[in-house]
Amino acid sequence: MDRKLKAFERLLDIMDQLREGCPWDRKQTFESLRTLTIEETYELADSILKGNKQEIKKELGDILLHIVFYAKIGSETNDFDIADVCDSISEKLIYRHPHIFSDTKVADAKEVEENWEQLKLKEKGGNKSVLQGVPQSLPALVKANRIQDKVRGVGFDWDEKEQVWEKVKEEMYEVENEIRKGDQDKIEQEFGDLFFSLINAARLYGVNPENALERTNQKFMKRFNYLESKTLKQGINLKDMNLEEMDIIWEEAKQFDK
Repeated sequence: MDRKLKAFERLLDIMDQLREGCPWDRKQTFESLRTLTIEETYELADSILKGNKQEIKKELGDILLHIVFYAKIGSETNDFDIADVCDSISEKLIYRHPHIFSDTKVADAKEVEENWEQLKLKEKGGNKSVLQGVPQSLPALVKANRIQDKVRGVGFDWDEKEQVWEKVKEEMYEVENEIRKGDQDKIEQEFGDLFFSLINAARLYGVNPENALERTNQKFMKRFNYLESKTLKQGINLKDMNLEEMDIIWEEAKQFDK
């Protein structure tokens, strides 16, 4: 613990020096750091998907720097400092884990999540609506998953997870029906409903849809890069190949998936 505290103190000292002496660090504001923080968060997400522990460590450091930076800026206007940030999250964690810090009993992780959402609604000055805390700027796929998690916390969910497949089939039928009619706006709406139901199915089966889709993205890119590289080495242009010819090389690429 002593080593960890000293390391954190060292970071705070460095931040103080940078804010005072570095022209770039001096000019930063909450607003100017915002997009950089988003970028760093995506870089952390990438390193997690790769499973590279050293990269994860590095990216966590970058995000920690941003947290310390925001707290430093907040301290300069006497709004809050890093101690306030730490105290705030500590108090929240204690309040929302009464099964650890009080005498509440829970059966499993699902019940913990349900209690968490109920407690959020009770917090003084907290969200008045179950969905009010979902950030509007979240990517649509992530937002859909978060919405479904939120409403599950207050009991709005299927009794049995297998029931979701009827909903998926229903939405698929409605997509096909609107495609036959040719109304592009309604086709888009029905595709949205289908995606939402598939995201819901993934959640019910313990799959994070964002992670699942990104794994497929990475797999597709790897296979396509193999296809492109092999054809270039053979002096062949992809545009001059038919799908059957491409598929032969595509099947070869599958051996490198693992």
